[in-house]
Amino acid sequence: MSESPDFDVAIVGGGIVGAATFYKLQAKHPSLRIVLIEKEDMLADHQTGHNSGVIHAGLYYKPGSQKAINCVKGRKELVAFAKEHNVPHEVCGKIVVAADESELPQLEKVYQTAQENGIEGIKLIDRDEIKEREPFCEGIKGIYVPVTGIIDYRAATAKMVELALLVNPKSKVVLGAEVKEIRKGDGANTLVTPKGNYTARYQVFCAGLQADRMARKDGVKLKEKVVGFRGDYYELTDQGKHKIKHLIYPVPNPAFPFLGVHFTRMTDGEIECGPNAVFTFKREGYGKTDFSLRDTIDALTYNGTWKLFFQNVRFGINEYRRAFSKKLFLKTLQRLVPSLEMDDLRPGRSGVRAMLLSQDGDTRDDFRIEYKDNSIHVLNAPSPAATASLAIGGQICEMVEKQFEI
Repeated sequence: MSESPDFDVAIVGGGIVGAATFYKLQAKHPSLRIVLIEKEDMLADHQTGHNSGVIHAGLYYKPGSQKAINCVKGRKELVAFAKEHNVPHEVCGKIVVAADESELPQLEKVYQTAQENGIEGIKLIDRDEIKEREPFCEGIKGIYVPVTGIIDYRAATAKMVELALLVNPKSKVVLGAEVKEIRKGDGANTLVTPKGNYTARYQVFCAGLQADRMARKDGVKLKEKVVGFRGDYYELTDQGKHKIKHLIYPVPNPAFPFLGVHFTRMTDGEIECGPNAVFTFKREGYGKTDFSLRDTIDALTYNGTWKLFFQNVRFGINEYRRAFSKKLFLKTLQRLVPSLEMDDLRPGRSGVRAMLLSQDGDTRDDFRIEYKDNSIHVLNAPSPAATASLAIGGQICEMVEKQFEI
């Protein structure tokens, strides 16, 4: 290529993983000219800005996995970052509660996994200590996790980007610029967007719900597809807020690839209950009836989607019923907090989680980041990716250095 590229690195995707990558890479290599390209008009507008705001401890993830390692490391980094830069957060702790005897073996498994993952300060608690910590919660045994917290992930994302931009005035952020095409060049690629074209020697794609499509656009031969699952939340009304002190989680069902409906006190003082998990007919659809023909055809012509459905028929039906029934949602919440009433709940927001679904319908894949020529693709980064974002950003920074010899 005769002309020099506009930028050394282009990062596509302005969620917290893209922001953390920008922050880490720019801090370590101040001279790099980096452009962060986001298709929405604001940062953190999808998974990052619609999640439950929890700083996860790292209880549930297979020891030695990328999720386990990066969650624990990233959680410590994130808390230190939030303290240093005044990002709203609180390390308030949570309890995981067994409602009946049938859940005790799985509770014990979670406790053992947490110990193997090196979670600090965890302990098994009995009915009395559950009551001491959460007076309205009913359970027979639980795990107290002191290092779980809450944070404003939108604010954390904005701060990471703000700090990165202070390092090099030649770096920039472009909002409202969806990458429509990737034109391959000799020594650099051009990312074509409605806001102009951006040429960079190297690209890092942190595209979340669109990760598989961006990868294919870049020539990655990817067998899997991203399938979206919407999660609906309720909030506690003023009359119900006193019933929840901090965070209460159920014992996760090992047969179902989600953590179950839980209670979370947010950084603004609101208390959310949820989410459920239902297949969404639009990857970026936050309403119960949102629909995209392209997204629906994409998901329903993929064998992995149907295998997941068939493996989870009973769960799937129950989740859909609960999505449209406040009464059924309340009944689920009453397993842990029986005194909750209909008037204690009001409809809240929704989020969509991107899952890179394997061809056999398995959603429990680890974080997955791959190279392709002069590009790095974050192909799978579901929860706890927000908690782990700074660790993932650091890992991508090392990959950039190694692969691209920066």
